[in-house]
Amino acid sequence: MAWSEWEPITKLKLKEVKYEKKYRDIGGAVARIMFNRPEKMNAMTDRGWGEISTTVSDASRDKDVGVVIYTGAGNHFGVGGDMEWEADGGLEDEGGGMAMPADFDGAIQNCLKPVIAAVKGYCIGGHNHLAYHCDFTIAADNAIFGQNGPRVASPAHGHLVASSAYVLGLKRAKEMWMLCRQYTARQAFEMGLANSVVPEAKLEEEVDKWCEELLSLSPSCLQIVKQSFNAVGNEIKWTTDALMAFITPDFFERPEVKEAHSAFFEKRGPNFWKDVKKGS
Repeated sequence: MAWSEWEPITKLKLKEVKYEKKYRDIGGAVARIMFNRPEKMNAMTDRGWGEISTTVSDASRDKDVGVVIYTGAGNHFGVGGDMEWEADGGLEDEGGGMAMPADFDGAIQNCLKPVIAAVKGYCIGGHNHLAYHCDFTIAADNAIFGQNGPRVASPAHGHLVASSAYVLGLKRAKEMWMLCRQYTARQAFEMGLANSVVPEAKLEEEVDKWCEELLSLSPSCLQIVKQSFNAVGNEIKWTTDALMAFITPDFFERPEVKEAHSAFFEKRGPNFWKDVKKGS
């Protein structure tokens, strides 16, 4: 069996993502979606999250494609949202509330093809929950996984948070999201965040092996099985729209958001309680 070289897909006019495909000589193809902001450790803006959704949806519709891969340019998979962009109001809509970014987690889950996250270096925040929404995660031995939301006042919530309990179990999922701890590749494997851990130099080779194995199976059966798993937990999807509006409708006006951003850029630990008066 032989593969073609990676062929860039240019029709989508992408800025923060690189999109390419390669083909087997016996039929079947793999689409690769690469976060392409290595100078920012692949931190993404709203445009980048939208491009992730667009490209995976394109791969889902392509009858030649049997597997989709997510990976990162440079040394890291990605560190979530671009904090400079967020601090400048990137997460806010025109009315001062939270803007609704592209549902890239949902696009991955709804993709009819198996999706593999090929993770090296940091896999934090949005990139971490993107990875655990992929069907499989292959990690280099230098990978670090974790969430940052409560540490940097980034209001991830609803289904994308709760669905981590189906991957990790409820206690471990709460630990990851509420304490913002980070985990090595080996710890991630033991927790269920990763399917396989290999030396960084072997990451692409290992991903190719998984692709070849998946392409040897009935694509229609894989679609049915994948969506059978996705049916579990769909009942909590409504929370993504409702929870923040119900609990913290004034989120972006709260002092703790400004403090989180200031602490991040000043490279210090935040003090979220400094503006809280005793007994109030």
